[in-house]
Amino acid sequence: MTAPVDILVQRLDPDLPLPSYAHPGDAGADLVTAVDAELGPGERVVLPTGVAIALPDGYAAFVHPRSGLAARCGVSLVNTPGTIDAGYRGEIKVIVVNHDLRTSVSFRRGDRIAQLVVQRVERASFHEVGVLPGSDRAEGGFGSTGGHAAVVADMGSGTDTVKNSASDREGI
Repeated sequence: MTAPVDILVQRLDPDLPLPSYAHPGDAGADLVTAVDAELGPGERVVLPTGVAIALPDGYAAFVHPRSGLAARCGVSLVNTPGTIDAGYRGEIKVIVVNHDLRTSVSFRRGDRIAQLVVQRVERASFHEVGVLPGSDRAEGGFGSTGGHAAVVADMGSGTDTVKNSASDREGI
């Protein structure tokens, strides 16, 4: 096991907890909301977390949705994952969206709303070339590897063909 990365945290709201891991081995540290909020179906809101961080050079933090909120309430994040660069020193804010079509969702100050994953990131050096080297995948993208039996997309024409029977799905 590697030593934890030291992250400096400025608590902007003294009554809220610092980001923390719920269980040993968790990748994401919980972030909480600093305010109450009610989101109707399809609505989104920016929720402050009451903390700001200083990441070491070579690291970034990524704000991910909570799987329980997604499964139980249809709640996710608009910009998933949200990226916090090493040089950012402002408050971490989370853009939450209610995808449920019928039910509102309420958040109370101190509710866990997202997870913060800290990762080492590489700095890239970009080099322009006239032609890229070949690969097995080539230009295949947007579902080119298959894996979903219900929809076969023809990305070239912009149309989808829905397969309804088991015999239609053979070979997908």
